[in-house]
Amino acid sequence: MSVVKINVLTVPAEQREVLEQRFASRAGTVENSDGFEWFELLRPVEGTDDYLVYTRWRDEASFQAWMEGPMKAAHQGTGGGGERPKPAASGSTVWSFDVVQQTGPKGA
Repeated sequence: MSVVKINVLTVPAEQREVLEQRFASRAGTVENSDGFEWFELLRPVEGTDDYLVYTRWRDEASFQAWMEGPMKAAHQGTGGGGERPKPAASGSTVWSFDVVQQTGPKGA
């Protein structure tokens, strides 16, 4: 059964562009991970500063392998000046879900 992980990132308005650029610069990192199924970065429209980072995985083991490998390495990287860049988010919470029902788009 697939699992969904949603990372809720609190991002002040002045850091939104920074966050989005950082995700864009890492394009392909998660997609090449074993067990990866889906990714979306959701920008808030109104009423909140929380971005949602939606990922879907074949199983919990696939997610944990990504967390301990590629994701950990990406977050330990340094900027061009030799030091780690300041986080764009001021807070983070991970929500976990099992997929119990799903529907895809209608066929042509």
